[in-house]
Amino acid sequence: MIQQDKPQQKKDVIIVGTGIAGSLIAKLLTDHVFDTQKGKMIHRAEIDEIKTYKELSVLMYEAGLEAGLELDSVSSMTTYNEYIRTFYMQEAKVPNSPYPNLKQAPSPDVLDMEPITPPFPDKKGYLVQFGPMPFASDAIRIGGGTTLHWLGTTPRMLPNDFRLKEKYGRAMDWPLDYDILKPYYEMAEFEIGVSGNVSKQEYPISESMEDYYGKDYVFPMEEIPQSYMDQRIIDGLAGTSVQLNFENIPLTMVPSPQGRNSTPNPAYGTSKIIKAESSDSGYTLSLNNIENEEYKALGSVWNPYMGERCEGNASCVPICPVQAKYNALKTLKKALYKVNKNDNLQRNPHIQVQAQSVVYRLSVDQADKDRISKVHLRRYISKEKTDFIEEVIDTSDTIVILAANAFENPKILLNSKYTVIENGQKVEKTVANRSDQVGRNLMDHMVMLTWGLFPEPVYPYRGPGSTTNISSFRDGNFRSEFSAWISPLDNWGWSWPAFSPGSDISEFLGQGYFGAELKEALADRLSRQVLFHFEIEQLPNPNNRVTINNEYLDVLGIPRPVINYELTDYEMRAMEQAKLASDQMFARLGVEDFTKYNATDNNTFIYNNVRYSYNGAGHIVGTHRMGSTPEDSVTNSYCKSWDHPNLYIVGAGSMTTLGTSNPTLTLSAVTIRSVESILSDLENNFKTKKK
Repeated sequence: MIQQDKPQQKKDVIIVGTGIAGSLIAKLLTDHVFDTQKGKMIHRAEIDEIKTYKELSVLMYEAGLEAGLELDSVSSMTTYNEYIRTFYMQEAKVPNSPYPNLKQAPSPDVLDMEPITPPFPDKKGYLVQFGPMPFASDAIRIGGGTTLHWLGTTPRMLPNDFRLKEKYGRAMDWPLDYDILKPYYEMAEFEIGVSGNVSKQEYPISESMEDYYGKDYVFPMEEIPQSYMDQRIIDGLAGTSVQLNFENIPLTMVPSPQGRNSTPNPAYGTSKIIKAESSDSGYTLSLNNIENEEYKALGSVWNPYMGERCEGNASCVPICPVQAKYNALKTLKKALYKVNKNDNLQRNPHIQVQAQSVVYRLSVDQADKDRISKVHLRRYISKEKTDFIEEVIDTSDTIVILAANAFENPKILLNSKYTVIENGQKVEKTVANRSDQVGRNLMDHMVMLTWGLFPEPVYPYRGPGSTTNISSFRDGNFRSEFSAWISPLDNWGWSWPAFSPGSDISEFLGQGYFGAELKEALADRLSRQVLFHFEIEQLPNPNNRVTINNEYLDVLGIPRPVINYELTDYEMRAMEQAKLASDQMFARLGVEDFTKYNATDNNTFIYNNVRYSYNGAGHIVGTHRMGSTPEDSVTNSYCKSWDHPNLYIVGAGSMTTLGTSNPTLTLSAVTIRSVESILSDLENNFKTKKK
């Protein structure tokens, strides 16, 4: 180890993480400059070439390799193609399989998960799992973050998801409601480039769909066509209901909005910018049309003409081979490259990305209103060696933004201790943790899978991973008794639960099938495989948490995340009800049920004398939640720490509850809204420095 207080010019903003949250903030901030004459932030589109402006200086840290951040065309394509080749060679096609799993910046991997026998932890992988149940989701520490391997499904949360306490006496209400977040959802849908059909969306909500989306609102791109398999299931279930909890629930199947390129929607109009307007109360972001510039699908980061349309490769998890699916590198590139006066892309010299840099601790300046005064990181030299350089960065005049995933953000905070004097006694505190909520309320969607054989061929694997969801169970009075859920129809046959087609080949070979007979048996089975998927909401539980323990360190000497996790009766009963719903739908469709949950499954339990098993959805949420008061939350509704005036903590960990939607769109909307507060703080900083 080499100790180094790194001399450098002070930065206005330091962002930890280059995933979607960090990239959105970097892009939106660098789209604005400070007008020194007017004393306010303005968008680049308003720049007067005669005047001079203060550019924002931004430094981003990424724990992963530089290779993932090489956004020039040649190296970007080379790196991404290497990911694809790695994916082809991996036996297990799990979410992290294409990407480097670094010993200096390890990632949680589903292949590392094992059953837990309390009090002994499962410490095979990066996570140290004390259970009593395994946390079943992974993430990836890489340039662009987990959006490199997400599915890309982008439904919004429902109005009641923000007020579970008020409506159902459960959990805790958000400090904002759906109507406040609605314009930021529109901004997130623009930035991600969402494909979908607003007119076909139908949810169990009291609001009209016109009120929910807004009059005449459309997604930027037209709907990705629903698969043939989906159409056969829709035809078989149309107009029917399932009986649950003494209630008849009609089945509603809608095409899923998703962050992948299709045909730009002419009704969406021109392309847009997200622009800040100042007022006495601060800044407000809004979408503004760009005249005479049509909306275009954004292709790959190395070639805008590659990946302009989804090609239906069905490998969305873990990798889209053409980058038709959105990933955060597309947004990051917009921060790193700006259009100059000649309409050419030019590298923005005011933003720097430093890879192979693991931020692990923050320091506090008690003499200056508990401001974050230093960022501590370990920069490793190469992916082969464990040598590192210790760097300490002065942040006394800087806004610090933690934008890592919901494991890493709380891990950094919990590792950041400082001492204060209270009533003449030394008291140890933890950064941003006055509420004792840092690391608590870890949530995920428990994924219960059911699978079977359709009576006729439906041909899975044609198209993206999922194009339809059953929205009927996303809300209802039953939420006072058990979880809501959404049910995507998965387009992957039995690959997830039963490792098809390899397991089918093995089974038929074991039965003596060979040649034409083997081919015929495989064609019959694989073409009829259907997979139903129940993403079950988990409530915030303070005992489900991320902690740290100096007994469990990585190779850089940084604490690993220690996980305590379990399901409650509320979630287990939802699994019971979801299986009842599946049984009724399978019976109506004539599907032969092959679902089987085994005692040898890593993540299994008995409920009412029946065995169930769950998987993770990769929706890691809730470990630094926002709230209305500093007593029960880590940040305010703008993701600003209650305890430290120059610290923001953004990402999925800021979500108060989970709802039934994939969290990426919501965390993006919340992150975009946080930029309004960051711009106000920057304005104040610049005015203070000027004085």
